[in-house]
Order: sequence, then structure tokens, then C-alpha cells
Amino acid sequence: MIIIKLLQAIFLLMLGLTLPALANDKKIIMLGDSLTAGYGLPADWALPVKLNDYLQKTFPNIVVINQGLSGDTSGGGAARIGESLSQQPDGLILALGANDALRGLPPSLMRDNLSKIIEAHLAKNIPVFLVGARAPNNWGPSYGAEFDQVFTDLANQHDLPFYPFLLEGVALDPELNQGDMMHPNQKGVAEIMSRMGPAILEFVRAL
Repeated sequence: MIIIKLLQAIFLLMLGLTLPALANDKKIIMLGDSLTAGYGLPADWALPVKLNDYLQKTFPNIVVINQGLSGDTSGGGAARIGESLSQQPDGLILALGANDALRGLPPSLMRDNLSKIIEAHLAKNIPVFLVGARAPNNWGPSYGAEFDQVFTDLANQHDLPFYPFLLEGVALDPELNQGDMMHPNQKGVAEIMSRMGPAILEFVRAL
């Protein structure tokens, strides 16, 4: 039976035809900053690549597209909405905000930018998985509380699957970070995957 299907596939390809997409074909975009882009890591250790490997154990034909841009803020991500939508993804993993915090940008501005990204994708029936960030302590507790609340509020407002902190269990651990103590090393990426991977798998199952 397998041989027959293979011969059918070869025949269709010879005719210039394509096989119907398998039911588990999915395209996921991860929109983020240097933490998504894989700053300081070998290309095959960028978070979207490892996420792709992880998800392919269940969905062999899934593709996770790396739309991480080093230094990007929520405003930069909002400016890239068209780029994301043009690829017609089945889902979006939104992981922006870390650079907003590092620069001390107003949380209200981040809220507006993230809302634009979320609403633009939901309007096209593209589900969104929201990944949160945390503000450094140097901006004070008031800023940190307001910043963190943005992600919780957006997740609740739009009923989004939500992972509160991308670097949970990794942040400030010298064993899991590069020399700058801001970007995960390979061990750090593996730790992120072990913690966040199952939640994203459930997100993909629901697509």
C-alpha cells in the first residue's frame, strides 16, 4: 500500500501536480526580538528552530518561522504586522516587550502596540499565543508592576493562551546565559523549551 502511494505521488509530481496538504500542515510565526532571533547562538539553536524540532515530533509538517529582530520593541513589531500577515500563518507566537522594558518605555505604549499586533491577527482569524516579559528592577516597583500587568490584561481581554515570562527559570542564572547575562545560551534555550514547549504544543493542537 505504501509503495502504491509513493508511486502515485511520483506520478503526480511528474505531471506537475501537488499532493493535498496533510491535515497537520501548519505554519507558525514567532514574532520577537533578539531572544527569538537567537542572538549569540548557532543558527540551529535559535528558539524558533528548537521549537520547530519539538513540535515536529507531533506535527511532522509544521513550520515555525523566525521573525525575531534584535533590538526590536513592541513598536517595531507593530510596524511588521504586514510582514507577518502576508505569510498567512496558522498561528502567531508574540514574544515582544523585553526591549521596551530595557529602555524604560511607557507600559501604556507597549500595551497599545501589542494590542495592534494581537487585534490585526485575530481579525484574520489567526490565533495568538502571548509570551510575557519582565521589567528590570532598576525602573522601580511601580513601573515593574504596571509593565507586568500589561501582558496579563491583554491575555484576559482577548482570551489568549499565555506564558507569563519567556525567561522563567533562566533569567540571571550564569549557567544558562551568555556572558551578557541577558541572552540564554544553549542550555538556557533547552530550559525554555522544557518549560514553555508543552504550552505551545497545546496551542498548536487547538489550531
